[in-house]
Amino acid sequence: MSWRAVILSLFPEMFPGSLGQSLAGRALKEGVWSLATHDLRAHGLGRHRTVDDTPFGGGAGMVLRPDVVDAAITAALPGDVELPLVYLTPRGRRLEQADVRRFAAGPGIALLCGRYEGVDERVLEARAVEQLSVGDYVLSGGEPAALVLLDACIRLLPGVMGSEASGTEESFSNGLLEYPHYTKPAEWQGRGVPPVLLSGHHAEVAAWRRKQSEDATRLRRPDLWAAHASRDSDTRLPVAPGGRN
Repeated sequence: MSWRAVILSLFPEMFPGSLGQSLAGRALKEGVWSLATHDLRAHGLGRHRTVDDTPFGGGAGMVLRPDVVDAAITAALPGDVELPLVYLTPRGRRLEQADVRRFAAGPGIALLCGRYEGVDERVLEARAVEQLSVGDYVLSGGEPAALVLLDACIRLLPGVMGSEASGTEESFSNGLLEYPHYTKPAEWQGRGVPPVLLSGHHAEVAAWRRKQSEDATRLRRPDLWAAHASRDSDTRLPVAPGGRN
């Protein structure tokens, strides 16, 4: 059975978008993963298929109604379909590679794409929806974020990437940013490749790459470095008498 992606959106025509190209697109054609889109407006109310209303308490913008969203979820995910349901929102916990690996290892994922000021909180609570954010910025809607999350998951599915090592040596796989890469020519515009990469000494290359990853993480992502340093420190805790910490 292929890995399933279910999208609930006011703009289902935005999918598969970029996921119809390159490795993800080929995997879609080969049946490695499948895509089903559901138009939220199909569950709108009245002649005009209304999906939103003004927020209680005042304020700008509109909010997606809980009854409309709930009806769409019921139609998209009937009782026999068990997929994690994720709402993409700036209010969510920041998406991490560990989340991506968790979703990729499962049967698939259902993504609720918000618009306007977002979704009524009651339906999120009633459905125990997991709320995630792809970054500390605001988009016009959840669709671009959904494409990001799906791309991150699909590339981890068996057979999608050409080399298994590609997924184990990249940024965040070990809590660090990835090391820099070089290819031919060995000299370009007066800039040479680090000599160690031309040495043929695999242990020295591995040590160099490790240091480059650590230096880049320490400089560019002090939050990741602090977490890495904490984990590294935990593994070196002294063992108490009796063999327990």
